[in-house]
Amino acid sequence: MSRLVTAEVRLSVERALRRCLSVPLFRLLEHETRALYSLGLWVARRGHGVGEGAHPAPYTGPQTAMLYALLFVSLVETVMLALLIPWPLVHRIVLFVDVYGMVQVLAFQAACVTRPHVVEADGSLRIRYGVLWDVRVPASAIESVRVDRRFTKVDEDGVLTLAVAGQTSVTVELTEPVGYVRPLGKTGEARAVRFHADDPRALVAAVTRGRTAPSPTPGPPG
Repeated sequence: MSRLVTAEVRLSVERALRRCLSVPLFRLLEHETRALYSLGLWVARRGHGVGEGAHPAPYTGPQTAMLYALLFVSLVETVMLALLIPWPLVHRIVLFVDVYGMVQVLAFQAACVTRPHVVEADGSLRIRYGVLWDVRVPASAIESVRVDRRFTKVDEDGVLTLAVAGQTSVTVELTEPVGYVRPLGKTGEARAVRFHADDPRALVAAVTRGRTAPSPTPGPPG
């Protein structure tokens, strides 16, 4: 009962925010809230959206060192400014901004760790990048999937590129366009998707295994 009430309250708040805010502002607030929630999932060592029998595929390898280096630099900056700024009010404001910035860096990494790509048992794909991207590709729409390592940041015509630290390692060719929503709310369609997985061969094998698995034998008629 309490969960039902909580869900209804959450939906009511969401509808109110949608009416009050523009789509980009609402999406930014939504991303920030989900990223902070991911910190709790990270601490609890729980994943998001990985069901039983699904294959999770992490993708944070290329960005982890860079993000932790950014976090270290932010920490040094916070300490230095705390020692240099003599005005209490300015000191508190800068301290809040710096600490919140570090929390956001951790939340971004947590969102990427707790929301891996997912290959379902039937070979369908859920391609994600933290809370910013969530693209679902049904198995029936996959023409081919292959390991394809590239360094790229620019979308080609009809190709959705979700690079991590400027690189992708998997290419999925589609039999029909698949729709997606960009981080700020605009929509698009792709006939191919390029994205990164830390172990692209395992992901490709999981997709292939799911798509080629025999259908269960029907039981005798009742």
